[in-house]
Amino acid sequence: MTEFKWVGKVVPRVDGVEKATGRLRYLTDVGLPGLLHGRIKRSQYPHALIKGIDTSRAEALPGVVKVLTHKDVPGVNGFGIIVPDQPVFCREKVRYIGDAVAGVVAEDPAVAEAALDLIEVEYEPQPVVDDAEKAMTSDSPRVHEKGNIHQEVHVRHGDVEAGFAQADLIIENVYKTPRQMHTFLETEGGLAFYDEEGLLNVWVGSQYPQRDQLQIARVLGLNPRKIRVVSSPTGGGFGGKDEITIQTQLALMAFVTKRPVKLWLSREESVISGWKRHPMTLYYRTGFKRDGSLVANEIKIIGDTGAYASLGGPVVSLAVESSCGPYRIPHVKIDGFCVYTNNGVAGAFRGFGVPQSTFAMETQLEIAREKLVLDPIEIRKKNVLRRGDIAPLGHTMTASVGILNTLERAEKSDLWCQREKLKSQTPFPWKKRGVGVAIALQGTGLGVGIPDYGAAIVELTEEGQFIVRIGSPEIGQGNMTAYAITAAEALGCDLALIKVVTGDTRNSPDSGTSTASRSAYTGGNAILDAVAKLKPKLLAVAGEMLGVDRAGLRLAGNRIVSPQGRGITLAELGRYLREKGLEAGARGNFVWPTADVQIPGAEGLPHLVYTYVTQMALVEVDTLTGKVELREAATALDAGRVLNRQGLEGQAEGGMVMGAGYALMEDIIIEKGYFKTMNLSTYIIPTSLDLPERHQVELVEVLEESGPYGAKGAGEAVMVPISPAITSAIHDAVGVRLKEMPAAAERVYQGLRGEEHGQ
Repeated sequence: MTEFKWVGKVVPRVDGVEKATGRLRYLTDVGLPGLLHGRIKRSQYPHALIKGIDTSRAEALPGVVKVLTHKDVPGVNGFGIIVPDQPVFCREKVRYIGDAVAGVVAEDPAVAEAALDLIEVEYEPQPVVDDAEKAMTSDSPRVHEKGNIHQEVHVRHGDVEAGFAQADLIIENVYKTPRQMHTFLETEGGLAFYDEEGLLNVWVGSQYPQRDQLQIARVLGLNPRKIRVVSSPTGGGFGGKDEITIQTQLALMAFVTKRPVKLWLSREESVISGWKRHPMTLYYRTGFKRDGSLVANEIKIIGDTGAYASLGGPVVSLAVESSCGPYRIPHVKIDGFCVYTNNGVAGAFRGFGVPQSTFAMETQLEIAREKLVLDPIEIRKKNVLRRGDIAPLGHTMTASVGILNTLERAEKSDLWCQREKLKSQTPFPWKKRGVGVAIALQGTGLGVGIPDYGAAIVELTEEGQFIVRIGSPEIGQGNMTAYAITAAEALGCDLALIKVVTGDTRNSPDSGTSTASRSAYTGGNAILDAVAKLKPKLLAVAGEMLGVDRAGLRLAGNRIVSPQGRGITLAELGRYLREKGLEAGARGNFVWPTADVQIPGAEGLPHLVYTYVTQMALVEVDTLTGKVELREAATALDAGRVLNRQGLEGQAEGGMVMGAGYALMEDIIIEKGYFKTMNLSTYIIPTSLDLPERHQVELVEVLEESGPYGAKGAGEAVMVPISPAITSAIHDAVGVRLKEMPAAAERVYQGLRGEEHGQ
């Protein structure tokens, strides 16, 4: 077994002390002399034509420097990762109440706020499209001229009707999932200014600075090299800062005024304008043999992407990919639809469509195994994918597959082994306990058909420190620590000698986005490539300095030493390289491997590399009120080789809590296009008081040969199956089978009384 010095060990986060002490300055904390303040005028209606905009009264207000509308956009008045269909400032039409109609730049934030009320917009309200299924009909009002169906995904594998003919049991249901909010602590915001070199700097929390740079350049009509984007550190993202948030409007404000501008959304404005998890309606018809074998699945998924495309197409594609779970199903028919409405905007969110379809598939399996009187673990073991199997989408599972390993590990957990005892330990007779289990796979990386690459630069400084430059920003997930561990292990130096620079278009190469559970895998491989190029050069120069053959030299701590004990410090080597004008760094590159087939019309489908997870939940249900409490949880995770044990366990903890919030309480309520949930007084997320008394985390290391030291992604999968595990535990406790989330007290209470589960 390979012995590692840093990989898999518990090490402090490289940014941990600064964050824990509050010394770290996030980008919204930065200010400059002469700072102006920006504000956005949002739409009054969820769907309306704009007949006129009068800014004269706002412009006359003392302290107002500039009022911006679509007329001030010098380039393309639109942004969007897949389709640039969202206006910087709306010109002819608004499609949701978060739409930006105008912007104000003022000397004082209060003046900017007051000026918003002085901007007069004449609207002609249009019918509101608030139901995704109705939006698909031919007589629905159109959100966009080309129609309300943004994208369709269709998968056919095997003969689904022949599969159903073989089935002894067919389960048919409709499932609905809620609109979850990212609820990052730092709302969307940042600072834009011109530096002494004439570069337009945009410092804003984001998940892909190089892509932001390109989108800003298109809007301003500038060469991207004239723009510098700094996106790290970011106070939380979870996918909600993968798309443009305020970057284009902020950059435009500084571009027009030629002064530094800060634009920072309030929580209420963030709620209204920001992306959410796609609410979905999922139709399932699933066929089983008497022994529990899955034989057929017919699925229809409708995702409400809201007013603009954002990443709705790929999200629905991943919902399709995961709709059969990590199971062998020979006959499938899957249709996915991404639909425009006037219900805000939905986009990337941790899990990226997988939590929605996993909830439905795992519930289907639970209903079937109950009717067939089968054990919940055994029916899953019977059906899970193994390496070399043909997946439901028709591709071969050629990468590592550890789902069975996670099931076997979870089966040995205290929660599962002692479940009957734990269920009996209720404090009052009106409280009932239950245990549920669910499993999931999560595709990592962007998938086949989408360019997915990474780059890293590793260089030795004159101070004897290694700087690792890599673009994928730190958004709280700990990738900077993973990068440092990877580099220190490959170089053979002390971890303290590694400094990571990330999320800066000027000082770090394009390494892609910090999404899709890709950053540690992508960045790690790029770092290993860079070190493989750099290390021989360093040893060769050190050999010349010492007058010995480089073959016997090795890097130990902060020195390069020979077998005879002679050596030089890294600082001495760094200074020598600079004095002689020799290269002190190397660039590494990595391109993702892809699956052996591609689904037509579906971005990224299928994936090659997957993360696998089994999660269990012990819940306690108050039969008098319907309130559900999560008492205990267990997670068994296959993320390949563990790079940072403490970091991975932290991801598992945080992901479980986010998934529990999705299952039990989180939902943005929108009625006729208007938000009823405006802030954190009514949008409820789990707090420390909602955490389970115990969460057992088991890390199952099924190595992925293509990953750095055998690692793969982890950030998303850890939040996915806990939701159906919780809803199954509710059924185990009180017999209420929920097909709609969240499992709020009202919904469970209605189920206990045999009523229809309402909102």
